[in-house]
Amino acid sequence: MTDADTDRHNAKMAKKKAARDKIMATKTEEKGLIIVHTGKGKGKSSAAFGMIFRCIAHDMPCAVVQFIKGGMGTGERDLITGNFGDLCQFHTMGEGFTWETQDKSRDIEMAQAAWAKAKELIADARNRMVLLDEINIALRYDYVSATEVVAWLRDNKPPMTHVVCTGRNASEELIELADLVTEMELVKHPFRSGVKAQRGVEF
Repeated sequence: MTDADTDRHNAKMAKKKAARDKIMATKTEEKGLIIVHTGKGKGKSSAAFGMIFRCIAHDMPCAVVQFIKGGMGTGERDLITGNFGDLCQFHTMGEGFTWETQDKSRDIEMAQAAWAKAKELIADARNRMVLLDEINIALRYDYVSATEVVAWLRDNKPPMTHVVCTGRNASEELIELADLVTEMELVKHPFRSGVKAQRGVEF
């Protein structure tokens, strides 16, 4: 790279930084976000747990409510409950996916209990983030009313509390309410090639 190339690059980056700084100077608001991770691709819960671990790293009280998962142990649950239980409450309320339990009334009962626990945790303003893992599945099957969830979050969530909702097929009502929505797109998945869920990747 010649001196002229370096000068051009530096000038371009300086111009880009000035524009970026100007944009960032207008971003002054701080608020508790409603965050939705949805889509067919892998990584919805994984990304959400990444934010939970960030909260833990910042000594911010937080909580997890798992609506569907629960039939097997996971690395994130073991790590949090074994080492960070003082900062992060972890409630596994589900008993597995509905095709495994094959008991709709039981699934509804457990989802309703999970939502009750979620409301309790969210209402406690000491919790800076509450992860509602796989709540979108419970809403999709109407185990919990999406309209009720959206109305409660809109009217009762403390101003500085972040709520993260994961799962496929997020309801349009929840997406409309949310501040941040990410849709995970499936491009390739090893399951389609006969590879099973593996420790450290899926759980």
